[in-house]
Amino acid sequence: MPNIPPPFTAPYAPDDAEIAARLLPASHLSPPQEARIDRTATRLIEAIRKRDDRLGGVEDMLREFALSTKEGLALMVLAEALLRVPDARTADQFIEDKLGEGDFIHHETRSTAFLVNASAWALGLSARVIQPGETPDGTIGRLVKRLGAPAVRTATRQAMRLMGNHFVLGETIAQALERGRPRSGQSRYSFDMLGEGARTAADATRYFDAYASAIQTIGKAAGSQPLPDRPGISVKLSALHPRFEAISHARVMRELVPQLLDLAQRAKAHDLNFTIDAEEADRLELSLDVIGATLADSSLSGWDGFGLAIQAYQKRASAVIDYVDALARAHDRKLMVRLVKGAYWDTEIKRAQERGLDGYPVFTRKAMTDLNYVGCAAKLLALRPRIFPQFATHNALTVATVLELAGDIGCFEFQRLHGMGEALYEQLAKDHPDIAYRTYAPVGSHRDLLAYLVRRLLENGANSSFVAQAADERVPVPALLQRPADAIVQPQAATHPKIPLPADLFAPERRNSRGVEFGARAALDQLLTEVKAETADLKPIADVTPDQANAAVTAARAGFAAWSRTPAGARAAALEQAAHLLESRGAHFIALLQAEGGKTLDDALSELREAVDFCRYYAARGRKLFGSETAMPGPTGESNALALRGRGVFVAISPWNFPLAIFLGQVTAALMAGNSVVAKPAEQTPRIAREAVALLHEAGIPTSALHLVTGDGRIGAGLTAHADIAGVVFTGSTEVARAINRTLAAKDGPIVPLIAETGGINAMIADATALPEQVADDVVTSAFRSAGQRCSALRLLFVQEDVADRMIEMIAGAARELRIGDPGHVATHVGPVIDMEAKQRLDAHIARMTAEAKLHFAGTAPEGCFVAPHIFELKDAGQLTEEVFGPILHVVRYRAENLERVLTAIERTGYGLTLGIHSRIDDTVEAIIDRVQVGNIYVNRNMIGAVVGVQPFGGNGLSGTGPKAGGPHYLSRFATEQTVTINTAAAGGNAALLAGEA
Repeated sequence: MPNIPPPFTAPYAPDDAEIAARLLPASHLSPPQEARIDRTATRLIEAIRKRDDRLGGVEDMLREFALSTKEGLALMVLAEALLRVPDARTADQFIEDKLGEGDFIHHETRSTAFLVNASAWALGLSARVIQPGETPDGTIGRLVKRLGAPAVRTATRQAMRLMGNHFVLGETIAQALERGRPRSGQSRYSFDMLGEGARTAADATRYFDAYASAIQTIGKAAGSQPLPDRPGISVKLSALHPRFEAISHARVMRELVPQLLDLAQRAKAHDLNFTIDAEEADRLELSLDVIGATLADSSLSGWDGFGLAIQAYQKRASAVIDYVDALARAHDRKLMVRLVKGAYWDTEIKRAQERGLDGYPVFTRKAMTDLNYVGCAAKLLALRPRIFPQFATHNALTVATVLELAGDIGCFEFQRLHGMGEALYEQLAKDHPDIAYRTYAPVGSHRDLLAYLVRRLLENGANSSFVAQAADERVPVPALLQRPADAIVQPQAATHPKIPLPADLFAPERRNSRGVEFGARAALDQLLTEVKAETADLKPIADVTPDQANAAVTAARAGFAAWSRTPAGARAAALEQAAHLLESRGAHFIALLQAEGGKTLDDALSELREAVDFCRYYAARGRKLFGSETAMPGPTGESNALALRGRGVFVAISPWNFPLAIFLGQVTAALMAGNSVVAKPAEQTPRIAREAVALLHEAGIPTSALHLVTGDGRIGAGLTAHADIAGVVFTGSTEVARAINRTLAAKDGPIVPLIAETGGINAMIADATALPEQVADDVVTSAFRSAGQRCSALRLLFVQEDVADRMIEMIAGAARELRIGDPGHVATHVGPVIDMEAKQRLDAHIARMTAEAKLHFAGTAPEGCFVAPHIFELKDAGQLTEEVFGPILHVVRYRAENLERVLTAIERTGYGLTLGIHSRIDDTVEAIIDRVQVGNIYVNRNMIGAVVGVQPFGGNGLSGTGPKAGGPHYLSRFATEQTVTINTAAAGGNAALLAGEA
């Protein structure tokens, strides 16, 4: 039996300085070696700069339209979206929007390349046509004005297709094989089937069939040369499974491994190179588990073509190489390893910040990635011949360094992207005809080219990239020869000074809340173990009597004076201590949120983090607002100061859907402002509130300042009617908010504020320029996460009719892949609704919609308080007359010219909480934002999960009163303002003024 290595594990985000301390000493070569590297790299750079490609390539486009210019950015967005827009109207709007952002009319083409000249001419021609109010000048001007919009559309689409045709080897494998016939001694290709990751089972099946067909076609044309001198294919695991994610580990292993093994066996039958592409960092461990399980099958013995890609910008790259070597040894196989720099850097940085991780899984300095690449290259070369290294790079210095490290052994190859690096590798082939290189060639339709092309442009078009700098003759060659180690110098400089750690994202004001990376097995297992060890106390809590509720108000009134006089710094310190206690007892609160609130693990963790953020944010804001008075301007001889003070007793009434975060958000805001608080949680979730109040008391909030009152709506109504309350903060239904408002208005005595956040018939608009996969992801998340029980959840989706069929089909297919059930299981996506009463209301709405609307999808729910996701298509938005608080999505088609009607329909609901917009047309986005009165608008992303201090949350109209929770204006509403004016000259003169005169 082979000695199978244990599953891959390595620190997810280790310290950069520690890695640099290991890599820096090993990076120094002997002076003769360094001199040879300089000579080789210089020769390659000179070849790049001398090349006069009459057609042109990516380097020529980047030189002409740098991504640091408006033209470059506009061109990128055009390339990403134009070819998928089916209707003329939207295409015209899109072209006008993007070409209007750059100065294409006056762009003077510097390149001699046909590709660049043709594209620049077409774009300039189009831009001239769309200039509003321009008077045509000259023959060309009059011509293009006469040609009009259809010609603009055609010219711009052709410019995009021209680029696409150059960057994609073929739209089919047959075309790619024809174009990829051996020339100039280059015969190695690796074909990459373009496309996004699968969102549906149908997507996964389609991609599997495409891979299988491609393997068959490539194999038939592969000839008789032995590996490694044979073609290959790259496979993306996320294209083969619609839920390729860590929490679905068991399902992925059960369903995907047989599929991958099937494809590998087909590739083995033709003795092809079969490479598993690298994906995002949170999928690395899952990917390696799938690869390890597939490799273990004895049917793959005797084949040297299986391989995978490793990303050098990932800090775990070296550990991955060790694991792959262990697999090769265990199974007595030879494996191929493609070493790349990495293409998702910006996404990895953002995700780590959003998730509140301890560090980044990737390097924040490009020089560290380059240094790690060389270190990984040396490790791979040392593992020959068991490992066949494949070095994917367009960096002349990297090529020269690898050549020096490789010596005369051979048994490796270089790789380049089709359409890039041609001059470099032509020169390399002349100087080193024995060195092989493989072209990584994308294959697919121009529509599928979009994401690939933009990723390549972003990856290679940044001002710091070698490709961009090598093409710029203003950059001296010696600057391009600087070694990564010389850019880093010392371990302490390994991190980017302008990219803070996720924990320090909001520094110095406050710390970011700490999250857990579910894609890191050790972190997830630890969290699950800790949560499982907790026992949630679900014993019934008795409701208070009306007399007890009144007594709580009286006690809070008595405690107000002392608490309001407590210095703001001390109040803030108590909230910060509460945040610390919440994080240190996170597993306990997560277990309670799951047991009482029905939260999935992901939702429970997110809510815990939001509660922590509320405590820290209001503490930081409170120090500024209440810490000292504000001096006001005025005449000499007097002082004027404005200060904020607490109002008195605040009643805080919170909902069951966020029983920890909203509860603590309300209570901590009122406390920070100097009020005493009577908190009444939802009747469904009193235990979470009880634990939260106990924690606040432990953190330093006096028991006299904070009182918990449990009970149903009648207790809440009694509290709001009490004569001694100074304000109410409420989150819940619009109907209850109206009742509270009427109660407060009917009382004699002081007029007290109501801070209300209610719900909404929240809409999303998706036009024809939107990426369908992104729309599907964001719609499914916005409509069905938390079982649709969020105030911000998507209820009504408007889709442009030209793309509606495909988008609806994809959304329904993605919803079908969600797992509904016990929220205590890590793989669950949709948990229960809060109680049987809620389920009955939702079931009744589903029955009504089934009769009145077109059903696109109906999930299957287990027994109990579960409601499966449903998707209904309405004839008119007016059919949805109220907020439906559950996992039910309503879809309406609209014509592009009727966008104004869509906005009117949204306006007529009377709600204004959240709105989603999916469009690549900036003018459309700006027009919608300007037109609608909605509290939170999200563009090209999901529309839930507002982050405290980042996306202050709250609506208007029927959706609430404002100010926004988690925003800079919130605390002031809990306070009164006091101005103190002192006549400083009253004691006989203005001494300060007289002293100044003297």
